[in-house]
Amino acid sequence: MRIATRFASRAAASSMVVAAALALVGFQATEQTASAATKKASSVVTCTAANTKLTVTKVSRPINHLLLKATNTGTKPCYAYIAPFLRAGADAQAPLAWAEDTTPQAVVTLEHGQSAYAGITTSTPDGEGGAKEKTLGVIFTDRKGNATNKEKTLNLPKGGIFFNSAATVTYWQDNAADALSW
Repeated sequence: MRIATRFASRAAASSMVVAAALALVGFQATEQTASAATKKASSVVTCTAANTKLTVTKVSRPINHLLLKATNTGTKPCYAYIAPFLRAGADAQAPLAWAEDTTPQAVVTLEHGQSAYAGITTSTPDGEGGAKEKTLGVIFTDRKGNATNKEKTLNLPKGGIFFNSAATVTYWQDNAADALSW
């Protein structure tokens, strides 16, 4: 009986040593993977007016819409967080409202040369007031939704676009169709 007990104790101890060794190897592998992920994540920057090219175009459908395109011109990938702050016209008192129902599943990540898109509704029949504006001020946001840096001012197409109180902008999308489908 003693021999069987000793054998069982040794087997249990050996199993514990093997389990501990495997756990250590797994922990080290996880640590290396986490370290690699952290290193990759730290090499991604926030998209700003300094590392992107911005363009705005009038689209034929849907009516009263513009498409804002941000193309990464930097050397590192960048995150297009949340939605841009947009100022329609030089005298705008507040940025356009964000269309909350357009929140994407994940933050849009742009490799060099890739683009993010935001759809802009300029006016609707139920909006109030309004004026024809010639410029659009664009400011990117950081991960917390705060403004990142200086505003980039774009000239609006066709000598100006009419905006009223119903004007909104979508969150950044990874394709133009999604930005214009709401």
